Amino acid sequence: MLRLAKLEGCGNDFVVVDLREGGAAHGAHPSPNDAAAAAALCDRRFGVGGDGVLVILPPSLPGALARMRVLNADGSEAEMCGNGIRCVAKYLYERDSRLRLPEIPIETGAGILICGVTVDARRHVTHVSVAMGRPRLERGEIPMDHGPSTERAVDAEINLDGRSFRFTAVSMGNPHAVVFVDGSEPLRTLAERHGKSLELHPWFPRKTNAEFARLRSPTEIELVVWERGCGITLACGTGACATAVAACLTGRARAGSEIAVALLGGTLHITVAADLSGVTMRGPADEVFEGEIELAGLLQRTVRRGAG
Repeated sequence: MLRLAKLEGCGNDFVVVDLREGGAAHGAHPSPNDAAAAAALCDRRFGVGGDGVLVILPPSLPGALARMRVLNADGSEAEMCGNGIRCVAKYLYERDSRLRLPEIPIETGAGILICGVTVDARRHVTHVSVAMGRPRLERGEIPMDHGPSTERAVDAEINLDGRSFRFTAVSMGNPHAVVFVDGSEPLRTLAERHGKSLELHPWFPRKTNAEFARLRSPTEIELVVWERGCGITLACGTGACATAVAACLTGRARAGSEIAVALLGGTLHITVAADLSGVTMRGPADEVFEGEIELAGLLQRTVRRGAG
């Protein structure tokens, strides 16, 4: 049996599996660290259900407490997940009595990120603040295959499904293309119509997350995210960070001030450093349940449905 937990941050929900030595699922066979197993676990009708699987592994870099691997709902791997790392920080802090300091270093595909936790009287984590690192802004860093690799894509024009948009490209360890929208057209409708086309646009060799945003004020942004490998999700932490950076780059918001980013599942608070040297994200993380599942049986049922 595979032991797991279900956690969510602003409605972005994950299956969390601990594969560290002596962890909740060490030695489990077959492994939830595999793409097919992750996709089966994330199936909302036949599996546990989730936007992704967060696999906790032993760190490979000195100074980290653990390593987080992010597998999307389709089994593909993401370099980083902002809501996911808050969930992992909560999971680690509440289950390890040795953790007394309010900061947890977690290794990700974007390097080691420091998570600061806010706890209540029962030692339950209520909010997590994450130093998300430096936003990558050059086309080669995103990465993009269009335009000079050392230049930025800021308010650049792109054609999606026969319609012209302007986007700003930002990497927060994973690629994002942020489209700011004027007028009253629903952002979710835009994401449903054009998110997949933006994700798979040939300019982005590793695909991209697609953000459709509207400025409510210089300190508040409305946002809907089409996540690479997932589709529309209720929240995306790296997407909120990338959108705040894009707002600062285009003069819509001011770096150095906290920006409230309102997503479908809740609000994240983002601060972009005045010199663009870093981004801080603050938001909630909650545990839904923990339990066990017979992973081999789940995979067998998935294979039978595919054969049928």
